[in-house]
Amino acid sequence: MSAGVLTRAAAPSRAAGLVLAVVVLVAVVVLSIAVGARSIPLGTVLDALLDRDGSDSSYVVWAIRVPRTLIGVAVGASLGVAGALMQALTRNPLADPGLLGVNAGAACAAALSVGVLGVTDLRAFVWFAFAGAAVAGAVLYVIAGRGGASPVRLALAGTAVSAALTGLTQAMTLLDSQTLDQMRFWTVGSLERADGGTLVRVLPFLVAGVVLALFLARPLNALALGDDAGKSLGAHLGWTRGLTLLAVTLSAGAATAAVGPLVFVGLAVPHMVRALTGPDQRWVIPYCAVVAPAMLLLADVVGRVIAREEIDVGVVTALLGAPVFIALVRRTRMARS
Repeated sequence: MSAGVLTRAAAPSRAAGLVLAVVVLVAVVVLSIAVGARSIPLGTVLDALLDRDGSDSSYVVWAIRVPRTLIGVAVGASLGVAGALMQALTRNPLADPGLLGVNAGAACAAALSVGVLGVTDLRAFVWFAFAGAAVAGAVLYVIAGRGGASPVRLALAGTAVSAALTGLTQAMTLLDSQTLDQMRFWTVGSLERADGGTLVRVLPFLVAGVVLALFLARPLNALALGDDAGKSLGAHLGWTRGLTLLAVTLSAGAATAAVGPLVFVGLAVPHMVRALTGPDQRWVIPYCAVVAPAMLLLADVVGRVIAREEIDVGVVTALLGAPVFIALVRRTRMARS
């Protein structure tokens, strides 16, 4: 049986799995709105969703939980897609959006905005962080040799850019206590401080990154076979790598600017997805866009109820993601042995 026939035979099961993943995401969205540090009966939550009557419960639902949930969906989808793109671009299963220096660029620009310009407004802070991520992506694009850079060269250049920007950020935060106070909350990664205005500012970039990723799925499949095979299949190496880098910068840069750097979401979710879909990016990317926000929102709910005080979602994803990722790596290694 040919590979094409096998792919067509597997398509219905993959589609059914994607529909199931969407159902799970909807359930987690409902859970995120219904559960929080403040206990509100489910019936009251539903009444508040249907009728904004100005009560305290209605305020909590509409002003806090709904925006927090929506930005969790948008950021989670973007980070999951960015992680899948990074692993496909560098052909490195351990790659995540931070490898390109996107997170480091956002953090460096944010520290500069606080320490040098005295920015304290989160609305302005987001724009500086996103601009820093974009500049880091552009610098990497130039250093790595523009669009034709090899996966290894991209990874090495990204590591160098990240190290340099991280060192600069640490120097600024250590020399300025005000910058340190502002940055220590953002660098943990949290959905709590993001609001509807933050979502409106970053949503166009998040959507653009995800849509661009969907169009890149087929050429990335070709490049996965190697540069020579990719060229023979009609993929343009320079354009594909350049546009993939742009999609990662848009997705991960805007997400990091909005909520801070969140680890393991873009790293672990593509591994989980490929165990279900195989390596075909036409399925990996949509699955990541659905599974990642479900995972992120579930971690956020756990952080709200696990202790008396809320635990930032960045801490929860690190605590939960590390053992999951180790298990995935061990499972992959055993399968190959």
